[in-house]
Amino acid sequence: MPSFDIVSKVDGQLLDNAVNVTRKEITNRFDFKDTPVEIDFNKKEYLLTLSTSDDMKMGQLIDVLINRANKQGISPDAFDLSKEPYPSGKVVKQEVSVRNGLKQEDAKKIVKIIKDAGLKVQAQIMDDMVRVTGKKIDDLQDAIRTCREAEIGIPLQYENMRS
Repeated sequence: MPSFDIVSKVDGQLLDNAVNVTRKEITNRFDFKDTPVEIDFNKKEYLLTLSTSDDMKMGQLIDVLINRANKQGISPDAFDLSKEPYPSGKVVKQEVSVRNGLKQEDAKKIVKIIKDAGLKVQAQIMDDMVRVTGKKIDDLQDAIRTCREAEIGIPLQYENMRS
């Protein structure tokens, strides 16, 4: 029976490359001259800690980071910018978590979207992914199209297609 998996993964190496390119670009930019800028990437927790002198520069730093990550193939939706920047001494810090893996509530949303579409497929949650099975590959492709059209708010990848 044909099947595929819906996952939400961010490649750690690509993210690390995006962070390194961002650091390099920021050191070369004139508006960041003589400004303390720090970007720490915790690879285990997929957490970025950004610090700079003020809120305006923080916004520019985040824009450069998202732009560089997008060029590396990482969706801007992967960055959780819900936490506000906070002052810490003479600098402003912000923690940006990177969404890696499907959370339970996101997986339930995906299953509900697929079931509400009335497709002839079955979707089941397996840890941090959703496995979709059906009798025909065309039905699976319809399920992929349905998930792409839905506004879920997280980047999705479709892998492990078996026939």
